[in-house]
Amino acid sequence: MYSHDTLIRVRYAETDQMGYVYHGNYAAYFEVARTEAFRQLGISYKAMEAEGVGMPVGELRTRFRRPARYDDLLTVRMLLRQPAEGTRILFEYEIYSEAQELLTEGHTLMVFVNMSTGRPVPIPAAIQQKLLPYFTEEETAGPLTPPKTPASEAPAPAAFLKKE
Repeated sequence: MYSHDTLIRVRYAETDQMGYVYHGNYAAYFEVARTEAFRQLGISYKAMEAEGVGMPVGELRTRFRRPARYDDLLTVRMLLRQPAEGTRILFEYEIYSEAQELLTEGHTLMVFVNMSTGRPVPIPAAIQQKLLPYFTEEETAGPLTPPKTPASEAPAPAAFLKKE
């Protein structure tokens, strides 16, 4: 398994009328964490795209447990619990408050594609080589599957009440 933490300070423009981070901004937070994790591994999106390989989002899921607010310092943890497989890679995310309270969870399933044709292509060998050392044999044995969250773990409505 591989994980990488990225710090993001919530800007005023990222909040809605209720003072919460607007839900659409979480996809951007996920992207920042994913890009920074790849950068730390020595994988460059820019170089990958220059070689004609893109990595669009095939699936996005976000689960809100508690709201983030203006000026909060968030830790966005990006996790690769499973190795990339075939043409896909699954990024999981956990967003924590400064008090290390879990606020948000999510995942993106990304697909490697030929940028000229838009058709899926195998994961570039250079990326595969940089990721494989982080996984055990057991982790590489199973198929790539998105995580499932039981409905019983839904946040209580009180989690979203404004702080006094």
